[in-house]
Amino acid sequence: MLQNKEGSTIPKVTFRTRCDDEWVDITSDSLFSGKNVVVFSLPGAFTPTCSSTHLPRYNQLASVFKENGIDDIVCISVNDCFVMDAWKEHQEAENITVIPDGNGEFSEQMGMLVDKKDLGFGKRSWRYSMLVKDGIIEKMFIEPDQPGDPFEVSDADTMLKYLAPKAQVREPMAIFTKIGCPYCEKAKARLREENHPFEEIIVGKDITLAGLKAISGDETAPQIFNEGKYLGTEEELEKFFT
Repeated sequence: MLQNKEGSTIPKVTFRTRCDDEWVDITSDSLFSGKNVVVFSLPGAFTPTCSSTHLPRYNQLASVFKENGIDDIVCISVNDCFVMDAWKEHQEAENITVIPDGNGEFSEQMGMLVDKKDLGFGKRSWRYSMLVKDGIIEKMFIEPDQPGDPFEVSDADTMLKYLAPKAQVREPMAIFTKIGCPYCEKAKARLREENHPFEEIIVGKDITLAGLKAISGDETAPQIFNEGKYLGTEEELEKFFT
């Protein structure tokens, strides 16, 4: 039976992490004491739903959470630190603190450690999210206890709606870039300056040159789309923000 621990103190666990090729121990107290923290936990790094939706959306909405009093967004998974760090880099999730619960101690004390041996995963965390204030669990969104890997309530939008129902969410712009392009760097810098979320699609890595032309009608970069509509290049982006 999955346990709802609202009102309880967060488990006291020491997580083994790596920083600059050195082992660094991070405690629950250092993560949660004196802070407002959003936590989401998932079955595994590099797995489909976790990589396509769960982590990316929290990363996208990080600035909105910050505007509404959240100090940190923490992702916990029963993976080792090397896997978690590689996943964060692959996902370009610079707004998320990834925490490896390698032995499953935290997940077990949360009552969320489940057996996924049918998938060859062994013991993993059930999917859930929670709001933790100064080490006390205020709210939990636990996925329904049913077969498979349900993903209905632990998403970033559900948590944000609970935290700040009137929060205005700006959907990310899509920006097609080329490696080494100074105009692309200028456009990304402008988006960061405006604190506007964006998704970067790199020509040659994420899409072909022919694909870029098919979408935008042009082979030059950057090419920027806002709310599904073509905006233009860095010049049109500057006009958009002035």
